Amino acid sequence: MDLLENLIFGFETLIGWKPILVIVAGVIVGIMVGAMPGLSPSTGVALLVPFSYTMSPSLAVILLVSIYISSNYGGSITAVLINTPGTPAAAATALDGYPLTLKGEAGKGLGFSLIASTIGGIFGVIILILFAVPLARLAIGFHPADYFALAVFGLTTVGSLGQGNVAKAMVAVLFGLLINTVGIDPISGVSRFTFGIDQLYDGFSLIPALIGLFALSVVFTAIEDGKLGTKLVKKVTGKFPTLLETWRVKNTIMRSSVLGTIIGVFPGAGATIASFISYNLAQRNSKVPETFGSGAVEGVAASEAANSSSVGGALIPLLALGIPGSATDAVLIGALQLHDITPGPLLFESNPEIVYGIFSSLLVANAVMLFLGFYGVRFFAKVVEVPASILYPMILAIALIGSFAVQNSFFDVGACIGFGLVGWIFKRYNYPVAPVVLGIVLGNLLEENFRRAVMMDGPLVFFTEPLSLTMLTVAALLFALPIYRKYKSKA
Repeated sequence: MDLLENLIFGFETLIGWKPILVIVAGVIVGIMVGAMPGLSPSTGVALLVPFSYTMSPSLAVILLVSIYISSNYGGSITAVLINTPGTPAAAATALDGYPLTLKGEAGKGLGFSLIASTIGGIFGVIILILFAVPLARLAIGFHPADYFALAVFGLTTVGSLGQGNVAKAMVAVLFGLLINTVGIDPISGVSRFTFGIDQLYDGFSLIPALIGLFALSVVFTAIEDGKLGTKLVKKVTGKFPTLLETWRVKNTIMRSSVLGTIIGVFPGAGATIASFISYNLAQRNSKVPETFGSGAVEGVAASEAANSSSVGGALIPLLALGIPGSATDAVLIGALQLHDITPGPLLFESNPEIVYGIFSSLLVANAVMLFLGFYGVRFFAKVVEVPASILYPMILAIALIGSFAVQNSFFDVGACIGFGLVGWIFKRYNYPVAPVVLGIVLGNLLEENFRRAVMMDGPLVFFTEPLSLTMLTVAALLFALPIYRKYKSKA
């Protein structure tokens, strides 16, 4: 009963025109930030922190978490329409969302991303409300070996990203892991593969790499094929998915919501890993796995449900223990401290209006996001009716501006162009680009935790920690399964 009373108390903090206006404004800003390549959820929240300083602590937090939850959905809009993921987590959405647009079904891709994002977001918040403290304490007790095993488990998704060619997918993911070694060694501090270039000491930023691999590669391919004078799609529909179509993917959405929330609880794992793992699981459980990568609505739903539900999961260690689960959560901690609020176990007693205000505002923000997305989907879908001679230069401009915006660095612009050329070459020879992103995303988690685990307890620790052993065993089976199936089909 105490939980219900506290939640009602949280909704009481939203009574009045100011909190509702702040939520609506936060959702609109979040969608816009998410849709702009280069402006990640953490960037969007950081940009609005100074504006929140003049607000009351409750209103400031409501604004920032509304931006946080909606920016994850915003990233899917450009991923579906122009193959340019607005956020790293939307990279998996582009794999099937963009093919739906090319088929003239942009509305369906945007609709499924919206529905899955809303359901996933609400599910993550419910888990946050019910299990914040015990789940946070469980996650913080994880050994580095467990995090390494999680990263290896994430690499098992590479088979589903290869579109039938596991060998080429493995080459692509190894290229991504190799790219991730550029910069300062995270343990010893030694510079690696920097070749005396100062900008390489921090390695390659994920956002320019992502934009180049997905967006610029499309532009370069269009230039090579001479498609600049044509329309990207001859006929496009903004038609929303029907209730029956949505009902058919209910299991995918719920499974991905659960998985996204669990992965979100792991500090440092994040929405991107959740998206790729959920996408892989959806393909493995699909009756028609061969449709993935060519416009499968389950792929869009799985990715979006996972990345939105991970927000609730990531807030669990932040609110319960004061430990940021993601980059955005780190910015939120700074914003809370700016208002003299210290996140952690005492927050639930000292500032219950903040905690339960966050819970209630996240639920309302998801409802507002659904409303705005539903009425905006037809407008968004019209983007791809713009002639290619106008659209592709726009994509190029957005990509270069987005890359520059990450660190105000022209080096990132050059890196974006370089990754665009890599993506173009990969596509030309039928190598998938998504595994490259997967390798870059998982590289740090993989390397740092492997070395920490070995330094702490020796190389056998991966087999003595129960959770690590379980995940590595499952990962090995998932790696072996495609090879076994191929062998059986030839026999």
